[in-house]
Amino acid sequence: MDYILRSARFIAADVFNQAIRPGDTVVDATMGNGHDTLTLCRLVGPEGRVYAFDVQPAAVENTRMRLEEAGVLDRATLFCLGHEHILEKVPGPIALAAFNLGWLPGGDKSITTHWETTRQAVEGALSLLKPMGVCVICAYPGHQEGDRERGQLIDLLAQLPPQQYNVLWNKFLNAGPGAPECFVIQRQ
Repeated sequence: MDYILRSARFIAADVFNQAIRPGDTVVDATMGNGHDTLTLCRLVGPEGRVYAFDVQPAAVENTRMRLEEAGVLDRATLFCLGHEHILEKVPGPIALAAFNLGWLPGGDKSITTHWETTRQAVEGALSLLKPMGVCVICAYPGHQEGDRERGQLIDLLAQLPPQQYNVLWNKFLNAGPGAPECFVIQRQ
């Protein structure tokens, strides 16, 4: 089988498959239409738990229906709430936290993630990670808030102590401006 180097989303999916074990507790910090939430539910298995967040009721409902159709809704706790509430709602430790920054695919592009709440959520997720746990963040710098968020995220992650975290930045150099980027942070 040939290995194909693909987008940030495929890199994130590879990390999910490597980092999650049945029975794990994980977080989908940006539920969207529920594709990642479904993948995470399948990976944690019947004994695991997925906590998923989104501020848009349509995203929560789309995700609920997707999980119900797949028969895995009982593995998830869905919050119509901003991801900045992660520390209030998620018992640690967690094996993985997933973020897709930006807007709901197919939704209102004026509703985006914002650095102020994303920072709180990322810091919260990092504090909940168990040893060797992973935080995966896909950033979409192709719009004004996305550019700002990505820049602030780089600054935050660059300051993490290397004795506690390994930080990887996946960026396709020839993909052009605005191409998605993937950050993988592992707690040591």
